[in-house]
Amino acid sequence: MENSTVFRLSPLIRITLLSLYTALTLPLPFLADFTNAPVPPTLLWVGIGIGFIILYAVLTERVILNESGIQVVYPPLVPKFFRKGWFLAWEDVEDLKPRTTGQGGIVYYFVSKQKKGYLLPMRVAGFARLVRIVQEKTGIDTTDVYPLSQPWMYLILLSFTLLMFLVDGWTILTALQVS
Repeated sequence: MENSTVFRLSPLIRITLLSLYTALTLPLPFLADFTNAPVPPTLLWVGIGIGFIILYAVLTERVILNESGIQVVYPPLVPKFFRKGWFLAWEDVEDLKPRTTGQGGIVYYFVSKQKKGYLLPMRVAGFARLVRIVQEKTGIDTTDVYPLSQPWMYLILLSFTLLMFLVDGWTILTALQVS
């Protein structure tokens, strides 16, 4: 069996995004009931639940590095039509190219010998170690490769999300008291 290194999505990122989703959607059924909206609160609860499951599934991505190559996989419960993983053998990696995002950040794509692009997973815990292994296996200089967003950005977002939960609590209590 090959020696593999598994990288999972950073817990800080997973907790922040799941919390933000919850903070943004939690008051909706209560507000729908309070305002007599045409959409029933039960339907909103179902939609919110499905959305949470989908978001959680997306956040279960794992990156596996071994002697053969790099692979992005999802658990068997995530349907292939929903999120497909990929595998790229080390010997097929031709280059690692930076690309600017619409928001001005930089992401990196592996370019294969077949000229196909594979997005370098940048939100994993242990990103620096992942990049070191990529450099060892491919010989590509990765000294200037940094994660798309720094942990402090997610800490700020999580802090504001926690404040949103306070506002959510007030909103929900108000909606329940008035109705």
